[in-house]
Amino acid sequence: MSIRIFIYDDSADRRDSLKALLSLNDEYKVVGEAANCKNTIRDIETFNPDLILMDINMPEVDGLEGLKIIKASHPSVKVLMQTAYDDSEKIFTSIKNGASGYILKNDKPQRILQAIEEVIEGGAAMNPAIAQKVLDYFKPKQEKSPLSAKEDEVLSLLAEGLSYKMVADKLGVSYTTVNTHAKHIYEKLHISSLGEAIAYYYKNLR
Repeated sequence: MSIRIFIYDDSADRRDSLKALLSLNDEYKVVGEAANCKNTIRDIETFNPDLILMDINMPEVDGLEGLKIIKASHPSVKVLMQTAYDDSEKIFTSIKNGASGYILKNDKPQRILQAIEEVIEGGAAMNPAIAQKVLDYFKPKQEKSPLSAKEDEVLSLLAEGLSYKMVADKLGVSYTTVNTHAKHIYEKLHISSLGEAIAYYYKNLR
């Protein structure tokens, strides 16, 4: 059974190149195309696509708006977003609004076909650079250190296993200065041992 694909892109050349690429796979059938999303509901009801290749930047009604319309009216239709830019905000808006994946227009043809296949099989396709942005976005935000830059430096050296004297030698300061920094570190982190300080460093600052 053919996978029915509809293409939204304001560039006729881009639509033609996508159609040529998709024609290499007998299972894919391009059922329609449009230069923007102003007639999206009518397009879907007329052509009944399984998958939409959606350009983001188009005149009148763009791909982000088109995606919202599609997901509100025909949630089962899969939408693979494509753009020339790896714009973080648009990536997250697309994902939040139900896109099945996101590719860049300069991705290699093989990668585009692979992304389509991944989406059809129920996966979420993403260009590797975009996947990294998404991972970075959802990483827990690193806690801001309450320590001064010098205290951070002293703690990092202590965490490496250096003694107070070795830290003093490395930083060109006195043993007393290092001892004072260590006391401030304990006070600011509300801890009472070097072991706790090192554990804090590896958990929050490294």
